[in-house]
Amino acid sequence: MSLNRVSSLETFTILHADQRSRRSSDASTRDRKLSFNPLPQEWDPVTTLDQVHAVGAFEVPRWKRMLQVTVSVIYCLFAAGVVFGYAAIKPVLKDEGAYRDICQEQTSVSEDTCVEIHLNLMFTVAAVTTNVAALPIGAILDHFGPRVCGLLGALFLAIGSAIMAFEHRVPFDGLLFGYTLLALGGPFTYIGSFQLSNAFPRHSGLVLALLTGAFDASSALFLVYRIIYERTAGAFGHRRFFLFYLAVPVLIVLCQLFILPAQSYKTVGELVEEMDESPPASPSAADQIDEETALLQEESRAHRDAIHDLLGTARADKQARREEAKNTISGVWGVMHNHPALVQIKSPWFILICAFTVIQMTRINYFVATLRAQYTSLLGSPTAAAEINHFFDLALPLGGILSIPFIGVLLDRTATATVLAALVACAATIGALGLIPSKAAAYGGICLFVLYRPFYYTAVSDYSAKVFGFRTFGTVYGTIICLSGLFNFSQSGLDYLFHETFGGDPGPVNVMLLGVGLVVGVALVGFVSVRAKAMRRKVLSREAEGAFGGVRWG
Repeated sequence: MSLNRVSSLETFTILHADQRSRRSSDASTRDRKLSFNPLPQEWDPVTTLDQVHAVGAFEVPRWKRMLQVTVSVIYCLFAAGVVFGYAAIKPVLKDEGAYRDICQEQTSVSEDTCVEIHLNLMFTVAAVTTNVAALPIGAILDHFGPRVCGLLGALFLAIGSAIMAFEHRVPFDGLLFGYTLLALGGPFTYIGSFQLSNAFPRHSGLVLALLTGAFDASSALFLVYRIIYERTAGAFGHRRFFLFYLAVPVLIVLCQLFILPAQSYKTVGELVEEMDESPPASPSAADQIDEETALLQEESRAHRDAIHDLLGTARADKQARREEAKNTISGVWGVMHNHPALVQIKSPWFILICAFTVIQMTRINYFVATLRAQYTSLLGSPTAAAEINHFFDLALPLGGILSIPFIGVLLDRTATATVLAALVACAATIGALGLIPSKAAAYGGICLFVLYRPFYYTAVSDYSAKVFGFRTFGTVYGTIICLSGLFNFSQSGLDYLFHETFGGDPGPVNVMLLGVGLVVGVALVGFVSVRAKAMRRKVLSREAEGAFGGVRWG
């Protein structure tokens, strides 16, 4: 599973005076704003749409902005990542006989294995769709605004729900197509809500944390449904559930049309530029202006005051100093910022993080899809495996929510090489715990897994922004996630190895994934550490040359 997770939507680059004067120029505005557009800037030049649509948050009443954030968090809670509650809904679908009619005709594998493979393929395709969808969604968001994204998300959710409800009546695999459309609707609603962090610039981190928390918690929806299903002894089947779920896309449409903004809010950098472009009038010239000019100056002054009130007294200069401190701590900030996207993608910086992401995303989604089957084999008890599955269903959304504040602090105050080393160590520990036939190891591994998962995805997006820059973020990060998603199709092969080749023993597959991930992870950490040290030495050398250059000898 993956979606874009970022701690900030903008970099605070200090601009020279000549750059500030170019309000709509590519250098001044677009380079400072994180773009989800997968097309490189040279292929997708700035258009009038990019300049006209943004609106300043000070132009919208505070109560309305608060309402916009509230409704977005609510519908993300019900729509953003529901498909990742797969481990909770899988037992329900199996109990209702999903794929039994197809698998009874299969002879190559057992009926249970056939059902497992079909259901896991359903989840795999959904996970791949979520990842690949980040590419077109980025372009749509940049060019057409969040309302179009929201409405498209509601459309996919509605069609997906209807197909899931009537999957026995459609002439194709209704579960596969319906679940895939639900997966496609989620990122449209979630990514389109990111821009709301600019509705409250002084609290943008809080808004992003709320949206990310809603995304993580949305996987609990299927857990709630499974509990209802069990309490009603199966009377509340998946058909009734998905018919009720049609209320969610209806809610999203109403919110998009009557509450939420049609276009994105302006970023802090854009607002600061507006202030810099409209300096206060000179007092000495006050007696030389006519009535019309005085009115324009009064409007300009009111405009500046509104932006100042919105941003607070700290303004962007203070924020810029904080961002520069974080960038210095990372040790890798800006290493590839001045290179075109194609050069960045060919570099070891990209190849290593992409390979690591491919392996880890495959491991994460494979674990979610096969959790109960793995622990049934490891513990030799379906009852114990069901208990662990229930614990996982609850821990998955809670882990994402609880880890949010700690992730931000860790990424801001820790060198990137150290963060990557922590990721590799956590992944190795989870893999090792997954090999031990013990309930204590199972619970420990799950607790670490649910904390590791959001940390991992956020760290990859943070790495992409710091190393490659915001201007090419959509291209580079989108490529990483897209390739990782496509490689997730290997889960079907892993399923076959697990159930057939190794006779239901999860050990060999897990050892393979653990070994490959460890090798690539160590290579990534080693490369980043060496390059970061070289960058520090170069900076210190330049500072020393500058210091001695100002000394006059004799």
